Amino acid sequence: MTESAHRIHNPFTPEKLATLGAALRLEAGTRLLDLGSGSGEMLCTWARDYGIGGTGVDMSPLFTEQAVARAVELGVADRVTFLHGDAAGFVSEDKVGVAACVGATWIGGGVPGTIELLSRSLRPGGILLLGEPFWRQVPPTEGDAKGCLAQSISDFLSLPGLLASFGDLGYDVVEMVLADQDGWDRYEAAKWLTMRRWLEAHPGDEMAQEVRDLLTSEPVRHAAYTREYLGWGVFALMPRG
Repeated sequence: MTESAHRIHNPFTPEKLATLGAALRLEAGTRLLDLGSGSGEMLCTWARDYGIGGTGVDMSPLFTEQAVARAVELGVADRVTFLHGDAAGFVSEDKVGVAACVGATWIGGGVPGTIELLSRSLRPGGILLLGEPFWRQVPPTEGDAKGCLAQSISDFLSLPGLLASFGDLGYDVVEMVLADQDGWDRYEAAKWLTMRRWLEAHPGDEMAQEVRDLLTSEPVRHAAYTREYLGWGVFALMPRG
């Protein structure tokens, strides 16, 4: 519910998404597989701007419906397809030039498993895209890590540590575009207006008190913890020969 008005379901702004598309030097006709595609903004805008096509898979019926509508709105419905289903274990029948999981590495049980899953759909010379959090600043205490909605400090690596981990898995990092604090604000703060409007429309709902509590606490939690400590980025990887 909190992200129902979002077009991008991570701390990327439209400008960051456009920067990433340009950085990848996408060629017209490239096929992209997007696992955990959300509302389809990446695939739809890149299809419009770069002439690519592809498939998105997401388990949310609402987000899938929004993605289909966005493709129609941008005039790319003939080049992109969105499937409502579980992206975990999904492998494309035809190999793709870009295989992406941007912010949903739980589908493979973490980074290594998600990279392995994506690699099964990738053609030789293709690029993997992975969206993943990292510690912008390592929290001083476990309590601060929990304030970022992590279970512990060990949940995430520093940026150098994350980049090194890709190398340990046998991949070159060939590009990266990182979110900034404004991106975190746009992702988190947009939820607050959605929650407020929902409360106004559903005052007697059984979830109303839970949503009210979140709306009361989330602005301060975000400002104190997520905004200060947590980074996020999309990393372009290619397997080493």
